[in-house]
Amino acid sequence: MPAARVVISEVGPRDGLQNAARCRPTAAKRAWIDALHAAGLREIEVGSFVPPRLLPQMADVAEVARHALTLPGLTVMALVPNAVGAADALAAGVHELTISLSASAAHSLANLRKTPEQMLDELPRIVALRDELAPGVHVEVGLSDTTGMADPEAARRLVQRLRAAIGPKAGAAQLHNTRGLGLANCLAACDVGVCTFDASQGGLRGCPCAPGASANVVTEDLVFMFEAMGVATGVDLHALVAARQALLVGLPGEPLYGMLPEAGLPKGCTYAEGRLPPAAAFLASWTGVV
Repeated sequence: MPAARVVISEVGPRDGLQNAARCRPTAAKRAWIDALHAAGLREIEVGSFVPPRLLPQMADVAEVARHALTLPGLTVMALVPNAVGAADALAAGVHELTISLSASAAHSLANLRKTPEQMLDELPRIVALRDELAPGVHVEVGLSDTTGMADPEAARRLVQRLRAAIGPKAGAAQLHNTRGLGLANCLAACDVGVCTFDASQGGLRGCPCAPGASANVVTEDLVFMFEAMGVATGVDLHALVAARQALLVGLPGEPLYGMLPEAGLPKGCTYAEGRLPPAAAFLASWTGVV
């Protein structure tokens, strides 16, 4: 049975922009994060702390993180590949670290220049650094389907196995939409206890080290699915769709995806937890396309 409330963790500023064809201006990144926050998102992965020569799209991550930290109630997350990146992220003041640990040796070497076994050795060093410098910072534990291989039954089964092994700390999932099953996989994971779901506005594409793997689940579609089911997200869909305008600044020609932004909200749509959408006049004037 789905939870009464879930957290939508927006990863577009990291997992989406890292694969963009061009570097986005820092001011545009800040404005987009502001728009996402204004829409009600309270957990945003703002970037990766990696060497700029390897990923120039993330060269300004410390500045972007410091700006995000000024937004009230926002949990600021960042991906770190090793202890050096973790030290930089902790110095910037982020609230949560994401660490990639791939089950595939080929993917791990391409993405992190380390084997899975070497990354297992790196994890205690990162945690020890966190304990020394910022013990309040969280290290997230979850499952990612980077190549979009999962189906709902596989998602359900793997979440159950992980939670059986480590308990309710396994509370996050990043399920890509490569074969069109992203939303179904999120729902299956929610049924067995996952309460935090990664998503990317406009379905910005993900890992450059997984050729053929398409985008994350579209944030707009995921929020709509949960809210339509009565599962609260705290996100305002109208403001979220409007945030696509801020996303496009500095990314000319970047394709955006999502069914909800094209179709619009159904007539009479309401939010979970008794929240009401804007006035009918606004709905009538909204084309559903931004």
